[in-house]
Amino acid sequence: MSDELHYITATEAIAAFKARTLSPVELMDAVIARIEAINDSLNAFTYTFFDRARDQARAAEAAYAKGAETGPLEGIPIVIKDLHAVAGEITTMGSKAFADHRPEKSAPTVERLLAAGAIMHARSTTPEFAHGPYCKSDLWGVSRNPWNTDMSPGGSTGGGAAAVATGMTVLADGTDAAGSIRNPCAQCGIFGFDPPFGRNPLDSGLPRESFLHYGPMTRTVADAALMQNVTAGPHLDDACSLRPKLEIPDELAPVKGWKVAVSMDLGYFNVDEGVQKAVREATRTFEELGCTLTDVDVGWDFGVLDAQTTFQETLLAALAGDLYPRWKYEMDAMVRVGIERGLQLSAKRFYDINFVRGRMYETLGPILEEHDILLCPVTAVPGLPAVHDLLDTSLRINGKPLTYGNLPGDKWLHWQLSYPFNMVPECPVAAVPAGFVDGLPVGMQIVGRTYDDIAVFRAAADYERARPWRHKRPPI
Repeated sequence: MSDELHYITATEAIAAFKARTLSPVELMDAVIARIEAINDSLNAFTYTFFDRARDQARAAEAAYAKGAETGPLEGIPIVIKDLHAVAGEITTMGSKAFADHRPEKSAPTVERLLAAGAIMHARSTTPEFAHGPYCKSDLWGVSRNPWNTDMSPGGSTGGGAAAVATGMTVLADGTDAAGSIRNPCAQCGIFGFDPPFGRNPLDSGLPRESFLHYGPMTRTVADAALMQNVTAGPHLDDACSLRPKLEIPDELAPVKGWKVAVSMDLGYFNVDEGVQKAVREATRTFEELGCTLTDVDVGWDFGVLDAQTTFQETLLAALAGDLYPRWKYEMDAMVRVGIERGLQLSAKRFYDINFVRGRMYETLGPILEEHDILLCPVTAVPGLPAVHDLLDTSLRINGKPLTYGNLPGDKWLHWQLSYPFNMVPECPVAAVPAGFVDGLPVGMQIVGRTYDDIAVFRAAADYERARPWRHKRPPI
């Protein structure tokens, strides 16, 4: 096989396994060799399981050789975010407080991925409690972007995105409560899907909250559909998980004739001119596909930022407030401040978020009723330095400093156009590569009508056919 075997997709690998032209052992060896060659420069993982992964690859190879029944992901390397529970394995959530934590059972999506035959060869890095748009923690250090190692791969699922982009894995899983799948996918030049609330079951060890979703991070749209078809569906651990299970079809019809809405700012973001140019050019691909594009005013304002910041801080307080007295001086400063603010918030303030969400959909709903999808940037800037201090106020966009708010929760959200869609969590959203600014990938969001995942996959697949990205690889 090619010396770039590590860049094969899951869909291609499964076909090759079945045809006996590729062995799961060959693929696992290629992925592990890639990790050993480049990960010291990227720091994408917390733990690796190479010996066990090779044993599992040999078992998968034997199953294919015998013609035995195999799972839909049999023999495919995957990295699992070190936030998601894996039964019996240390799951740190990027925090010293959980350095020895071993969950008794796996998160439902992890359980399904591994039962489908995927082989976990590593855990991917995350900032502490997945709180932040970068990927660094006192426990695991700084993860870096393979396109420019001075920059962050994004957060919070930065390790997974860097691994997929560089062939250190075939698949990665992620969580998204403000863009933690979409932002790193955009910044590393890969595909990510943020499913609507309930599509994939949540881990019973995390708060039941509609903002939070588990989803796939892949090099192609087809691979994300493959993962979704494994993870979606009702689960006894999550009463909100949707039934019946939705299957993404293998063949996705083109989008010719669709009406496509476009917004560069969602009503209130200051977006870097280079990002706007790249995303605007990417939107024109849909014109080439036979769609009609219309610029729209989404009409949102800074009240959305207030509400999402309140949610993030309340979630932190719920997750780690009890740990605060013992661990506060060993927590990331932004986490510490977020917990302190969250502990002071009233129940009324938290519940006010729902009124904001209702008003948001009052403007978004009619736009999506008149159009098949909405397109917008993923982030307002190409990225952050790997060691950027978000307690600092130095981040500037188009020469202007961030002027709204004076606390870290405000600043770290203010350049992410992803988080508003977690507040209308019934809408599926994909992140696709849109181009490059200053050598860094930037992304475009494809937003669908409520629970219309298939429309988002159709749009993403047609866009990918017209504007393929998998041949664009980091210079590492």
